[in-house]
Amino acid sequence: MLKTVLITGASRGIGAATAEVFAENGWTVIINYNSSGEKAHALAEKTGGFAVKADVSDPVQTEEMINAVIEKYGKIDALVNNAGISVTGLFDLVSDDDARRIFDVNVFGTLNCTRKVLPHMLKRRYGKIINISSMWGQTGGSCEVHYSAAKAAVIGFTKALAKETGSAGINVNCVAPGMVMTDMTACYTGEEVEEIKEEIPLGRCGEPRDIAETVYFLATEKASFITGQVIGINGGMVI
Repeated sequence: MLKTVLITGASRGIGAATAEVFAENGWTVIINYNSSGEKAHALAEKTGGFAVKADVSDPVQTEEMINAVIEKYGKIDALVNNAGISVTGLFDLVSDDDARRIFDVNVFGTLNCTRKVLPHMLKRRYGKIINISSMWGQTGGSCEVHYSAAKAAVIGFTKALAKETGSAGINVNCVAPGMVMTDMTACYTGEEVEEIKEEIPLGRCGEPRDIAETVYFLATEKASFITGQVIGINGGMVI
């Protein structure tokens, strides 16, 4: 039976690239989206997967999504908590609504999906959970204080859950991307991107597929002895 992966926020960027890599390796791919339905369904058609709408920050919608996937496929072998948003600005100028939304999606979205998937993995004593953090979750980023704090929470969540579920055969790991060219980084000017490149030892920004390949590796049996780890994919910008 084909293995099944649920990827949140998978309609574009890192999520979409991850869906493509899993599909290329013979997995059944469930593509979660919230607002980008057209892109998600196009990707589902391309990968032979299944697009499902849910706001991961809403526990009710999340539960309905997980139930629909289990009913259709019977199992979820891997969960990739990729859905995330960011707001750039000085800490004291970010609105309460924006701050709350950052934590709702990045932190509670990860917790909600994991909480609903975990019982099915525990029952089978098997599962791979890969959370997407950020290098700013490791080091903190000026003018991205709320985002940095939320992504740091994802790292702490990863480490704690890995300890809690390891004896049940479940691997929990985290990927911390650096500067990756996606819609989230489109706010940077060309000049700013060039300045950032100068800080990266490998001399370039990352592409979504750079992240996707590592996420896929962590979902395979080749990574069966890896859990509770934070893998930085940043071209050497954070060492």
